Amino acid sequence: MSKPANHSQEKRKTFSPADESRAATSLDFSLLRDEWGQLTFQRSVGETPVPVWGAPLFPISHPDQWIAVCSADGTELACVVDPAQLPSHVWKLLKEDLDRREFVPIIQRIVWVSGNSEPCELKVQTDRGPTTFVLKSEDDIRRIGDHQILIIDAHKTRYFIPDLRNVDAKTRRIVEWYV
Repeated sequence: MSKPANHSQEKRKTFSPADESRAATSLDFSLLRDEWGQLTFQRSVGETPVPVWGAPLFPISHPDQWIAVCSADGTELACVVDPAQLPSHVWKLLKEDLDRREFVPIIQRIVWVSGNSEPCELKVQTDRGPTTFVLKSEDDIRRIGDHQILIIDAHKTRYFIPDLRNVDAKTRRIVEWYV
């Protein structure tokens, strides 16, 4: 007869930045670029480098802290709470990878909205230049904290307003209509 699984031990723990003392961190590794420009991970000299990518665990609230280094299949190989503890060349490579993957334009103002029912088109000015995107649902505009806004377009691209108090009145009025 098989023994029943103990599901109480399988409960997943979630971490927040306040749990730093419990985090599994590892700073004993090296990051390199291979001949094709792919970021690779190596725990010790002589070990075969493994292709990896960086994933910010808290991309909005702590974008330059709590970085997971994951293998191609998504297995976390290391978690870096404070990248300032990494050698500068390692943090530079990881930061370059994160910047390529984490594309979150900051909306400076909303120029035009096609209508007040979804789906609707928005023309916005961002820190990366002007763009137009489709908003599928009012649920795709979310308040994060008191004054931060996250907008997700129809293609799942995230746009961010760091402080709603610092945008023009028209933009503030449009966003507040949704949230």
